[in-house]
Amino acid sequence: MVFKTAIMLLLFFTPLSIIIFSSITSVPLLFGLYILSGLGMAGIGMGVMHDAIHGSYSKNKTINRIMGYTINLIGANDKVWRLQHNVLHHSFTNIDEHDDDINAPFFLRFSPHAKRNKLHKYQHYYAWFFYGLSTISWITSKDFIRYKRYYKMGLIKDRSTYRKGMMKIIAWKLLYYSYALVLPIVLTAFAPWTVVLAFLAMHFVTGLSISLVFQTAHVSPNAAFPLPDENGHLESGRLAHQLETTCNFAQKSVLLSWLIGGLTHQIEHHLFPNISHVHYRKIAPIVKRTAEEFGLPYHSNGSFVSAVSKHFQMLRDLGRMDMLPIEAIPTNQ
Repeated sequence: MVFKTAIMLLLFFTPLSIIIFSSITSVPLLFGLYILSGLGMAGIGMGVMHDAIHGSYSKNKTINRIMGYTINLIGANDKVWRLQHNVLHHSFTNIDEHDDDINAPFFLRFSPHAKRNKLHKYQHYYAWFFYGLSTISWITSKDFIRYKRYYKMGLIKDRSTYRKGMMKIIAWKLLYYSYALVLPIVLTAFAPWTVVLAFLAMHFVTGLSISLVFQTAHVSPNAAFPLPDENGHLESGRLAHQLETTCNFAQKSVLLSWLIGGLTHQIEHHLFPNISHVHYRKIAPIVKRTAEEFGLPYHSNGSFVSAVSKHFQMLRDLGRMDMLPIEAIPTNQ
């Protein structure tokens, strides 16, 4: 983990340092360095901060807290992520209006229970572009919108905590913008709009990378989208629910698993979020055998390309039907 952390932090900060402190004049090189930094940003997001905020980076809580701040270094916010991901996504996986990962803007539909409009018919073509914009949304508006909404939901204990948290979000974002955008504009010979475009290209690479990994794990023909009963209860228990709503991919790819923080094994992550991702490959056969023993699903979408293809299929189906056929919404009833 320490080696990976160093690699990803260097991959993010080194290109930015070259942009700021060297005298490059090549526009393609500027874009190349920013894009390289974007890959480092994605690596930090999936391979470092994700474990840290789950408390699985280290046995030491202080180290987890410190490494969790790496999400702030790439423009997002640790407190917002903890509420959105740890609390809402992991507690209410694939449950419409509860899981923020599938609570999409009006032009996207990630759940068969969400309202469909005419635009959704084409979402399997244009969704990828908006995936690329996702981290741009994080660093500009989404963190503020979500933090305010979580306060209204009662997930933030009092107004004083809310105000302090909001000030910290602003401070971290100002720090991020200073070295990722302002200094390159001020200290290089490039036109400001050129730097801004390169900065946006960096985020597009990051957003697309992260979205493909997380969305293919849940918005898939294999995954269930259960609804609670009138009392707010689900038929399945927590562990069964995670097995029903989550899919693995590329389980044999050691390199891809290393690059994306073990998220080729999303099932193992959802069952045991407090275990470091370095152990997922080892426990996967045990999890699969146990699931089969109890008659529970263990979804695998094959290669990463296959998983993306199935996600494309799911987006297409969600855009064409108000409710998907029962075989596309598997349950264990």
